[in-house]
Amino acid sequence: MRTFPHVFEPDGKAILTSDFYMKGLWNEKFFGNDHPIVLELGCGKGEYTVELARKYPGRNYIGIDIKGARIWKGAREALDDGLTNVAFLRIRVEFLQRVFAPGEVDEIWVTFPDPQPQKPRKRLTSGRFLTLYNRVLKADSTIHLKTDNRILFDYTSVVLELNGIPPEISTDNLYGSGMADDILSIRTYYESGYLQKGKPITYLRFKLPGGMILSDPPVVKSES
Repeated sequence: MRTFPHVFEPDGKAILTSDFYMKGLWNEKFFGNDHPIVLELGCGKGEYTVELARKYPGRNYIGIDIKGARIWKGAREALDDGLTNVAFLRIRVEFLQRVFAPGEVDEIWVTFPDPQPQKPRKRLTSGRFLTLYNRVLKADSTIHLKTDNRILFDYTSVVLELNGIPPEISTDNLYGSGMADDILSIRTYYESGYLQKGKPITYLRFKLPGGMILSDPPVVKSES
């Protein structure tokens, strides 16, 4: 995967203390345009990253995951299809500020992340992580969450309510709601498996006010 021109793997030790050389330069140095940058966090095999890039050539997409074996499939597919608006980044989400400048990102997708049942603060929609996203997103940017995990869906809803952020869309059964349009119907490897088991897919869409530091709930209702 290190031979792929669109895959970036920052040094794990260096990024603890130093910014990645692409920070603030993704449009200029890699994509070669000023199109909006969209991230897929915990991208897995990159299904959303690649399919969105196909559908929207006027936007730039970066899939982020720590597991290189997962990223390889999407990276290979994007390369074989000649997609020039796709990149992949192998880092932990905690280091977003090391690789993106303030306001460099326009939108975020969180697709079927680890629900972290015993560690709420490690959930990618905790107040801690949403605050991190605020530091790289433009003000009032959109975040999407798709998950089969009802605890994570309820937890995220509580985080939003606690911080006074009304969701634009909230459904605990995406495919039964009639909301699954061309974009929301993109299915990841994991999502296809969940649907085969009859598990409903939940979806939240919301905007983060710029500069906000978000709080975490002390107790999540669905887990109390």
